Order: sequence, then C-alpha cells, then structure tokens
Amino acid sequence: MSKANGRKAIFITGAASGMGLETARLFAGKGWYVGGVDVNKDGLRALEQELGWDNCMVRELDVTNRDAYRAALAEFTEATGGRLDVMFNNAGIGRGGPFADMAWEDVMAVININLVAVLSGINLAIPYLKATPGSLCFSTSSSSAIFGIANIAVYSATKHAVKGFTEALSVELKAAGVRVADTLPGMIDTPILPDEAKANAPTEGMWRLTPPREVAEAVWAAYHTDKIHWYVPTELEAYDLVVTQHPEMVRDQMAQSGMFNASNG
Repeated sequence: MSKANGRKAIFITGAASGMGLETARLFAGKGWYVGGVDVNKDGLRALEQELGWDNCMVRELDVTNRDAYRAALAEFTEATGGRLDVMFNNAGIGRGGPFADMAWEDVMAVININLVAVLSGINLAIPYLKATPGSLCFSTSSSSAIFGIANIAVYSATKHAVKGFTEALSVELKAAGVRVADTLPGMIDTPILPDEAKANAPTEGMWRLTPPREVAEAVWAAYHTDKIHWYVPTELEAYDLVVTQHPEMVRDQMAQSGMFNASNG
C-alpha cells in the first residue's frame, strides 16, 4: 500500500507560505495527501510538522530545475500509487519596478519562475493527471492578468500568459477528462505583497486586503466544479468585464491613480 493509503492527492508548488500553505492546510484537513515543494526549507519543515509525516511529502525544489521537478513529481506519485488529483502551480515571485529600469536578470527570473516553470510543471504532470479520473490542473494567475499593472509589467505579462494557457489547455485536455482552471487573486495578504501595498490597501471593495485562505477555498471549489477562472475576491470578475469593454478608460484611471505602485496578487 502506498504512503497515501488510497487518499486523494494534491501537489502544490510554493507550499511553504501564503496561498500554497493555506491550500495545503485546507486539503489536508479534508483528508487529502499533500505534496508540498518550495525553496523555503524552514517553511517546508514547519509544514511537515504541522500536517504530520504520514499526511504529506515535502521537498525543497527550485521549480526552474526541470530534472529536479521531474524527480519530485515521480517521488510524490510513487507515494500516492500514481494518482494526482490536483496539480496546483502556485510558485511565483513578484520583482518589479518600471520596466525600463529593471535589471534584465530580474526580468528573466520573473519569466522563468512565473511562466516557464508553470509550463514545465504542467507538462511533467499531464501523464499523472490523465491517469487520475476527475483530476484538476490549477494555476495561480493574478488580477494583473485582467489589466496589466504599471511597475509590475513583466509580472503582469506572465500572469496574462498563465490565464491564456489555462484557457487553451482546458480545451486540449477536456477529452482526456482533465479539467484546467486558474485563480486571479487581488490584494492577497502574502509575503509576495510589499508591506507598503498592504498598508495602503482599502478596507473594502475588490482591492481590499484578502486572506490567503480565500484562495485555498477557491482551489477546493474548483475541484468540485467545471469553472475555469476563479476571482478572489469575486468582485474582480465584474471588473474583468469592464476592462474588456473599456480598456482605455481603465488605462486612464490607473494613470491618474497612485494605487498600483507595488505588486498585487
């Protein structure tokens, strides 16, 4: 019998903090076996102690290392008897600043972690997802994939790409019975969000500071439905419609506002 002992299984990147951590907690609380990877060794150690060794497998992983990624997925699915019910591509970084002033190394780091590693991880996970009835491939996009945010232009570009890739892959994998979805979080209270942005966040409305548990709940809900895009908070969905119809208006409003001078979800 596998270590997971027949339980449903979720593999989470960026599991040591924020949205990944809360998702690990929620699914473990529902009786799932959890795989958590991150570059944060201390956070992973704390996660393993919290969930219990029998309920999880945690490994230090740089998601840009494809060979190490392949090995981590293989080890996890060996523990689950080959099943992968949810693949949660959540790892990301939020380096920013005016695009003209960004170090090229930072530009490529954002692209490699937020986009290339997502494509790599999904590509490696597809055989396991296809072998698991009712499986879900879920990724963290961003509210900056609704309308690109100034001073995190490269971050926004990667998240637009994740959103578009999610839509395309949802068509490609439908015949195989694999569902594909994403979340578009707003101002989530996680380590990636600068302290200044947290301090300046409004107390209500779609740009309010939102606990990461709400994203975890969206992942859980996504596993039980067929919806593609999950907006956190939900008011962002209406904003997406406005942007589609009036992008110039949104551009001008943002240009006049100092609200988006730091990274969001």
